[in-house]
Amino acid sequence: MFTQFPLFRSHLDLAHQYWTILVRPGDTVIDATCGNGHDTLKLAQLALHSDQGQVIGIDLQEQSLLATNARLMEHLSPDLLRRVQLICSCHSSFPDIPPKSVRLIVYNLGYLPKGDKSRTTRAKTTIESLQAAFPLLMPGGVICVTCYPGHEEGEKEEKAVLDFVRGLDPHEWCCTYQQWMNRQKAPGLLLIQRQES
Repeated sequence: MFTQFPLFRSHLDLAHQYWTILVRPGDTVIDATCGNGHDTLKLAQLALHSDQGQVIGIDLQEQSLLATNARLMEHLSPDLLRRVQLICSCHSSFPDIPPKSVRLIVYNLGYLPKGDKSRTTRAKTTIESLQAAFPLLMPGGVICVTCYPGHEEGEKEEKAVLDFVRGLDPHEWCCTYQQWMNRQKAPGLLLIQRQES
């Protein structure tokens, strides 16, 4: 899509570049909105190594978890699959995870591609999820959120999430939002990093 602009890649390609820099084999990472499992697989390929690393995938729709599991089974060995935990739940609640133990938490907001467009993430539960995610991040850890303002609920959600993030303590959190400026209602990539010490 953007081959004529070699510096400017899609928001997902850009996100994956950041993840590749950040995530190390053996890390614990979370995909808070599995969707069809593309991000979950990428996280697994980065974090799982030998007998180390953990991937937690969360989605409210069973259809999403089935698609994610099928994708993981196609690309990962049984040994690696054993360290992936898929949970059918709202992204506003995480399983019992030790504080400051997670390197990266990923959100791909909106609705399931090729799914029911009326079932979408919403501002209230997404902000609740971000609040629950903060204590889980290790120093230097990152929350990565892709926002989709191209539909009505997504536009509301993007505004609410960005308003919320603007209020974070700048001494503890570094936040940036990247968006195509001349593409109407383009997706945006939000990065929130915890200070390293």
